[in-house]
Amino acid sequence: MRIQLSPTLLLAFALALPGPNQRAQAQSNSNAGNPQATQSTGPMSVDLEPLQSPQKTNFWDGDDPNLVNLVTHPFANKKYVQRLTRPIKDRLNELDELTSANANAIKDVDARAQHGLQLASEKTTLADAHATDASTKAQSAQQAAIQASNRVSAEEQRVGSLDQYRASALTEIRFAAGQSLLSKNAKDALDNLAAPLKDQHSYVIEVRGYASGHGQSAIETSQKMADSVVRYLVLNHNIPVYRIYVLSMGDTPLAGEAGTAKHVSGGRVEISLLKNDVVNSAQR
Repeated sequence: MRIQLSPTLLLAFALALPGPNQRAQAQSNSNAGNPQATQSTGPMSVDLEPLQSPQKTNFWDGDDPNLVNLVTHPFANKKYVQRLTRPIKDRLNELDELTSANANAIKDVDARAQHGLQLASEKTTLADAHATDASTKAQSAQQAAIQASNRVSAEEQRVGSLDQYRASALTEIRFAAGQSLLSKNAKDALDNLAAPLKDQHSYVIEVRGYASGHGQSAIETSQKMADSVVRYLVLNHNIPVYRIYVLSMGDTPLAGEAGTAKHVSGGRVEISLLKNDVVNSAQR
């Protein structure tokens, strides 16, 4: 049966054996004890002092450490190892603290940067909203200004057209000599003239009375005939008085053909309806 030895036992056994240096040291020590052995056998003998072996100051000064020194050396001591590695651990701890501080600083800077970006984005959005609101208000103000300008232009046109009336109808009423009463035919003619004027605006009725005779008596007669026409229009058709203009022409001659003037025989009233089409179209 083969006996197996562990590598640890072999290493311990090898370290326990004396090495060449130790044998040489032992031999030199024996020679030092025997003075005769140190003398040479040559023709001349010289007394020499024995060599001193170097003093070991550390475990690693020896070439062949033994098991005892290996076990009792400070490297095998836990406290010695801790004492040598403590500065390294301290430096590592300092590096960890610096790394942690730098990481916290980076996180803080990143958080502040993100907060600043968020605030800048919110302010940008708010500024865009204000700009859009201002643009909308500016457009509304511009539209209101355009509408006001259009209304002013329309009102200016209306004001400029207030006196632009034109004759749209002419009605003639005949009276017997010395009479101022309206006949049935005269009333029918006035009805046809006044009926379409209901609920209308921007019109004027001009009444001109003519009478035969001379001087003041003709003027008074023409005034009475014109007043009969105005009274009928106001009472029967509710024509406002301020829309009627009365002229007593007396025996003023009428313009005849070829520019010749002729006097009227009897009584006669001319009624002209004047309308302002520009104002009527604006009111519609």
